[in-house]
Amino acid sequence: MNGDSGSRVLQALVGVLLVATLSLAVGYQSRVNPASTNEGPAVATGATTEVTIRVEGMSFEPNVIEVPQGNRLLITLENTGDQAHDITLATGPALDPVEAGDTATLDAGVIASRVDGWCSLTGHRAMGMSLSIVPVGQADAAEPGSPEEATAGDPAPQANAPTMAALLDQARVAETAPADLPPLDEATVHDVTLRVTETIETVAPGVTRALWTYNGSAPGPTLHGRVGDTFHVTLINDGSMGHSIDFHAGELAPDEPMRTIAPGESLTYDFTATRAGIWMYHCATMPMSHHIANGMFGVVVIEPDDLEPVRSFVLVQSEMYLGADGAGTSPVKAASGAPDVVAFNGRAFQYAAHPLKARVGERVRIWVLDGGPNSSLSFHVVGTQFDTVWSEGAYSLNREVATDHGGAQVLPLLAAQGGFVEFVAPAAGRYAFVNHQMSLAEKGAQGILEVRD
Repeated sequence: MNGDSGSRVLQALVGVLLVATLSLAVGYQSRVNPASTNEGPAVATGATTEVTIRVEGMSFEPNVIEVPQGNRLLITLENTGDQAHDITLATGPALDPVEAGDTATLDAGVIASRVDGWCSLTGHRAMGMSLSIVPVGQADAAEPGSPEEATAGDPAPQANAPTMAALLDQARVAETAPADLPPLDEATVHDVTLRVTETIETVAPGVTRALWTYNGSAPGPTLHGRVGDTFHVTLINDGSMGHSIDFHAGELAPDEPMRTIAPGESLTYDFTATRAGIWMYHCATMPMSHHIANGMFGVVVIEPDDLEPVRSFVLVQSEMYLGADGAGTSPVKAASGAPDVVAFNGRAFQYAAHPLKARVGERVRIWVLDGGPNSSLSFHVVGTQFDTVWSEGAYSLNREVATDHGGAQVLPLLAAQGGFVEFVAPAAGRYAFVNHQMSLAEKGAQGILEVRD
């Protein structure tokens, strides 16, 4: 090969290499920073689209709003539900809570691309109260995300579950809830006022949560009566959102007495106790899992006829699903059914820090209710055997009529079920009572019955 030929071949090879190198560079750059398909914000058309949406159950109807791209959108919310709702858009515009029966309009601005929205009240988004605004002609006109996906927008960060040591530290310094069953008197008519309040509770050092209560405590006051007694209940809502109440102890049409009332409103709820039991009462406003887990529950004890007076306690198990510090229940955790904290009478380990008291040879009756909202309860008193077990209206074991010397080790209950057990401690000592579903006992569902001579 002569010099000229070699030079031409070399130049050709260099050219090929340069083209290949440039092609690779362009290909790499296109992968790292692909050409944008965004055509930029839509040009405002100057036209306005007006849409009315309503509330059906715990959803918006319609929940997909199609708008000509570039139009301004006005959304009128007719709250046809039974409690307040709002609308919050991912782009920023928000509508203040609209009470049941009221109407309000939100200016969503000019719609250039898909916008997601939801009700921001506690737990409502997780129940399905979400919507999507879709410019006409866009390919992403899909239904709003599932409730599970929607919970990603709830307050963050989530609180971590407190340790047993931290919960015990708080139980030692916090006020202890009474566990004694209130005594019966001769009254057959009971006038009760329950006032809804909302506050912040310290669960463990550095961990707080929103607490919604009847009369300032969770559980609310224990009511005690006999079969045939009448209860006249006045519910007053001093909270910041809609609340209600449902008494399992009565039989009546739920439409009026169990309705949700707005802040500042009140209602009367009258019922006659026709059957014995330990009956739950709770807020019936959706989402119920949040209202119950935030503290809105309690019990009515209606004794069976001729029940012997003995040393009697009331224990109500409940669960906590901690959201952001100082906030209410986490929708994600509540939906999973895996609580951070489990308590008897509203505080984890409080009766481990401050034991209940009894005497050797004294018959003890413990009324137990599983307040839920989700977990089961297998109630056990370590070192004892139950000689009487009564659950959901019937004896499964009755020492007064039993002839086979049988006994029981647990009282099993699902959410909202209740009953009582009886036993006599054989000697002085510290008898632990627990939820024998041990993972829940280790989260706070345990205490001590201290028996002395």
